[in-house]
Order: sequence, then C-alpha cells, then structure tokens
Amino acid sequence: VKRFQDEAGEKLKGYILDLRNNPGGLLDQSVKVSDAFLNQGEIVSTRSRRPDEGQRFNAKAGDIANGKPIVVLVNGGSASASEIVAGALQDHHRAIVMGTRSFGKGSVQTIIPLSGHGAIRLTTARYFTPSGRSIQAKGIDPDIIVEQGRFTKEEQQIRRREENLRGRLDNPGAPGAADSEEGAAVRESADATEPEDYQLARALDLIRGIALYRNSNRAAN
Repeated sequence: VKRFQDEAGEKLKGYILDLRNNPGGLLDQSVKVSDAFLNQGEIVSTRSRRPDEGQRFNAKAGDIANGKPIVVLVNGGSASASEIVAGALQDHHRAIVMGTRSFGKGSVQTIIPLSGHGAIRLTTARYFTPSGRSIQAKGIDPDIIVEQGRFTKEEQQIRRREENLRGRLDNPGAPGAADSEEGAAVRESADATEPEDYQLARALDLIRGIALYRNSNRAAN
C-alpha cells in the first residue's frame, strides 16, 4: 500500500482486495489484514458451547488506506480467514463487498495431541462478524452481486458527430479538437485498458464512481 501511495500520489482513488478463491489461512493474519483498514471496533469473535471460552478481537487505531474507498471481491472460493476480512470490513461500512456469496466456512478447529504421535481435530467454536452474523454454512453475502462473465465487444456503427459536419460552429474552448478531415466519420470503440476480468472491471468502475462523487461533494462545499 505504501508503494502504491508513493508511486501514484493523488492519482490513487482507492483499493480493491481480491479475495476470490482465497481458501483462508490463520486467524491472527485475518485479524491483522482487517485491522490495517480499521480504526476501531470488533473484527471477529469466536463462540463455543462454554461462554467463558469465547474470544473477541478488536482493531487498533490506524487506517493504512487513509479512508480511501475499498472494494472487496469474493466468490464461492473465498473461505474462512478471507470471509473474516470481508465480513469485518463490510460490517464496519469500511468496504463494499462485491461478487458472489462466499463459501461459508465459519468454524474453529482445535487440534488435540494424542499419545503415539497422533492427534484429533475437533470443531470447537464458530466465527461471528462484528454485527453478530455467523459465517458457518452461510458465508458473506456481497453488497453488490456481480456474477463472473465475459466481455463481448460489439461492432460499433459508424457515426457522425457535430464536429464532422460541414459548416459546423467550432468550440472556442477546444481549438484543434475537431477532426482535421471535413466530413470524416467517427467509430466508437471500447476502452482498450478495460480488464478482461468482468468482476474486477466492475470493481474499478465502483472505485472511480465513489471517487468522483466525493470530489463533487468537496467542490460543492
């Protein structure tokens, strides 16, 4: 994130956390990732049959993204620790979760060593998001559902614009902007920089939209 900030400066509009097909990992790492973007509040809690064995993890002050918009991408392959991150940022309204419903692995396993170099793994608790939602067999529902798809670029018809008409009235604020050839036709085309990943492209659109909305609000004030 620091490298992005150093390289892009004011051009940096926001961040996308791509947790699609992320099967999870360690609980403490999911807490650290969530904490990096939160200033306060609960991140996740665990609850078992015995109330005294529950745990609660809270965020410390400090948002490395400095309040810039965040979009979290999830799908059916996002499980466990990645669901903890998505759920925490969603419940605190720190990020918009986009994609499809996650896997729903919200259980805590405890490994108990046995004699003879063996061990037994028991499910001992469930994970809960800050708002009290259980992830188990439910997953994280995205704020905006975006199914993965493919881009199909349609052949655009040839259109004439005002600037291509003979005897047009030029725009005094944009000298030289008109087509140099009188009566030339203009073919509309898609942005060549648009990513082929449909869900990622929609996340980028959302980040741009939020940034534009914030900038317009600042200008109005």
